Amino acid sequence: MARRDFHFHKEYTNRPVNLRVLLDMDGVLCDFEGDFLEAFKRKYPDEPHIELEDREGFWLREQYEKMKPGSTPLCSAIYNSRGFFQNLSEIPGAVDAAREMAILEGVDVFICTSPLNNYKYCLKEKFHWVEKHLGRNWCEKIILTKDKTMANGHLLIDDRPNISGANVSPSWEHVVFTSCHNRTTDIRGKRRLDNWTDGSWRDLIDDFKKRIG
Repeated sequence: MARRDFHFHKEYTNRPVNLRVLLDMDGVLCDFEGDFLEAFKRKYPDEPHIELEDREGFWLREQYEKMKPGSTPLCSAIYNSRGFFQNLSEIPGAVDAAREMAILEGVDVFICTSPLNNYKYCLKEKFHWVEKHLGRNWCEKIILTKDKTMANGHLLIDDRPNISGANVSPSWEHVVFTSCHNRTTDIRGKRRLDNWTDGSWRDLIDDFKKRIG
């Protein structure tokens, strides 16, 4: 057993280091903001709502609460409802980009997503979404965590402008995926990825590969 473990360890440590890419789901792969707005308008046609061009700040419910006190339960009733996460629309080009990225030489891709505290439907439905859009094998690539600073990777693509947690020096560099809520946010020198459709993500991956090569 000791001899076999030795050879396994030697083989593993001699492998070239692949670029480990962590992809957020909501706001990066899935259109949380757009689908929430449409669902809110359908469910509460007489309530004031916030159009995407007017969204500010990462926490959607906080802006709604500021606009009209007492709106928090209305918001949570939308994203805590059965089927919301499972049926989220794809961000244009996200699925094709993730699939292409995953077959690039020297690149490992994982999905790194934070579930809601009210996880009755959210957890299971995130897996359903991944299986439906990317395939069952991608379910093995899901990292579910409330603290993304503890995830191990080189690059995290996430729409949340400021990510903090227990690890003050995470292994990854954060690239901010542009969303309606962060378009005017000061991202303090971080790089942006504006979309999945213009091919700029390939240049981003190439740049990071050179850094670890």
